[in-house]
This record gives sequence, C-alpha cells and structure tokens, in this order.
Amino acid sequence: MDKGLPVLRVILGFSLLSTTLHYAHNALRVADYPQLPGVPVLAAGIVVAVAWVLLTASGWLGYRAYVDRRYSRALGFLLIYSLTGMVTLGHFLTGVPQIPAFWFATIFTDAAAGLALWVFLTWAWTTLNRVTTRDQLSTQH
Repeated sequence: MDKGLPVLRVILGFSLLSTTLHYAHNALRVADYPQLPGVPVLAAGIVVAVAWVLLTASGWLGYRAYVDRRYSRALGFLLIYSLTGMVTLGHFLTGVPQIPAFWFATIFTDAAAGLALWVFLTWAWTTLNRVTTRDQLSTQH
C-alpha cells in the first residue's frame, strides 16, 4: 500500500516549483516587496533565501521519512515545510506587493501548495493512526 505517496509527490513537486520561483524573486527583488520597518533590504533578502533553504530541507527530510515509513517524523517535517507556502501570505501584513502579475500569483500558488499539504497531512494523520476492527480484534484474548 502506497499510503498516499503519489499524491504527496505531486503536492511536493508543485510546492517546490512554486516556492522556488517565488522565493528566488523575493530574495533578488526584495525591494519590490513591502518592507518591515528597521530591517535593511539586504538582510531581508538573505533571510528569505536562508528560510527557503531551511524549509525546503525540512520538506526533503519529511519526504524521505515518509518513503521510509517513519510517519510521525515525516508528518512533523512536512508540517514545517508547509510553512514555506503559507508564510508568503505574510506579504499582505505590511502592504500589497507592487510586482508583476506572474510574481504576484506565486504568492497564492505558494499558499495553495501549503494548504494542499495541510489537507494531505490531515488525511495522512487520520489514516496512519487509524485502528481497524481487525487490529482491535487481534489484541483481544
């Protein structure tokens, strides 16, 4: 039983494509995005790039753990990775980015990828932790 692995691969592939595009643009064109007061533009660009690397590493670790059927570990790492997509909505906390439509759309594709991963994680958590009637009967004497 694949336990949702093909679906996870699609979600992670989509997320990787979307977040790579968005975070690269954000890091390289950080001045085009609303700024946090007191944070230098160069520092913001570096933080964006480092955050993407760390969050994506979490996604990779989660994927590998899922493939190896270490589900608790996998779900934890994948939950952290989902933030890669969800935190991009934070751009709207400081204003609306004045960027071309394509790059603006990647904010929402990142969020959609993060949300899809949350849905998958909810499904996986309930599926992988389900105790079937057969399992219950096998523990009874």
